[in-house]
Parts: sequence; C-alpha cells; structure tokens
Amino acid sequence: MTTLSESTHPGGFLVWEAHRDYTRETVTVASGTLSPGTVLGQITASGKYAAHDPDATDGTETAVAVLWGKADASGGDAPAVAVVRGPAIVNRHDLVFAGTPSDPEVAAAHAALFAAGIIVR
Repeated sequence: MTTLSESTHPGGFLVWEAHRDYTRETVTVASGTLSPGTVLGQITASGKYAAHDPDATDGTETAVAVLWGKADASGGDAPAVAVVRGPAIVNRHDLVFAGTPSDPEVAAAHAALFAAGIIVR
C-alpha cells in the first residue's frame, strides 16, 4: 500500500482570524527558503523578515509574525504574506521553527506572538 503524506500548505496553521485584510500583510523576506507556518522575526536595521532565531541579535530573536505561504528568498529578497497581528489563533503543532529551539525558547516565541495578538493554542 502506498503511503501518502501531506506537506504544509498556505494557512494550514491558522485556526481562526478576525479578518484577513487586518491580520495579514505583504512583507519582505530577507533570506532562506521558508515553509508556511514559519515563525518570523523582523530585522531591526531593514524592517525585513527572516526566520525567528532566539540566538540572534538583529531583531529576529523576537517572534513577531507567522509566514502564510512558502517564501523563497535564497536568491535575494522575496515578497510574502504573513500574519503580523491579531486577533488570530494558530495551531502550535503546525508552527515551524528554524533549527531546534529549546522548550523555553519556544515558550518565549509563543509569548512574543501573543503580544502581537497572535494566540498559540
């Protein structure tokens, strides 16, 4: 029997949002090839977004948004849609973190998203 597996898809992490025209914005992703549901941080110097990195010191150490769909910025800046404010509820099991953050780092990212009105359940 063939085993089928479903990969992440745009918005698959979203449980509920007040209104998509309010919670989502087009952002500029600065680097990487990112999947839907990737937790993002914002680079302080440029205002661009990249995968959240708790060890960084460029602004991406604070989680501020969740990527809606795929983004390929491997060749340079790329436009993408992200949930940047709430009220919105996201599924914790569908969020994607770069690397292997510790449980306290994940909890801190969830708290930072909550500060933006994005509730992690």
